[in-house]
Amino acid sequence: MSSITRFILDRASEPRLQAPAPPVSVVDQAFRCAARAPDHALLRPWRYLVVEGEGLAALGDLFAECCPPEASDKEREKARNAPGRAPMIIVGIASPRHHPKVPEVEQVMSAAAGMSFISLALNDAGYGAMWRTGPVAYHPSLHDGLGLLPGESIVGFLYTGTVASEKPSVPRPDTKEYVSRWAAPGRTSPWQV
Repeated sequence: MSSITRFILDRASEPRLQAPAPPVSVVDQAFRCAARAPDHALLRPWRYLVVEGEGLAALGDLFAECCPPEASDKEREKARNAPGRAPMIIVGIASPRHHPKVPEVEQVMSAAAGMSFISLALNDAGYGAMWRTGPVAYHPSLHDGLGLLPGESIVGFLYTGTVASEKPSVPRPDTKEYVSRWAAPGRTSPWQV
């Protein structure tokens, strides 16, 4: 097994993060990895925002503003404090462009693949990461507050920093639970048992 495969098999989301955040050099390398995501027609349909320091409090204010009107003060405070769970958040933004051969969904998937590559690069550099979304990711007020352009969407908030404490390993499903083999009608597949 290659070291890359072993690394991916050992990857885990890390919810308990603390300072320090990854330095600029590590984050820049992670963004270079993101640019290697599959990208039909080289449209580069993604961009990223790095939020840290006072920006985390401002992001928390935006999160609180996105709570539904019936939300309790406790729920608003929880939303406001959410960005404080890490010293840095990378906001992944899908920025699709019109192309006759590349549907928007492929471009959004490219942006998501880039976020995954960023997470792996940060893990490889010794930092933890946790990809989060939730209803706030789709809220128009948050999009306005972050300066998203028409047609752009958030693919996730990648919380990152130094792992504060190890968490128990998560059981992974056996491949037989989610993989099946398909053969065209009338043909046999070498995978059939």
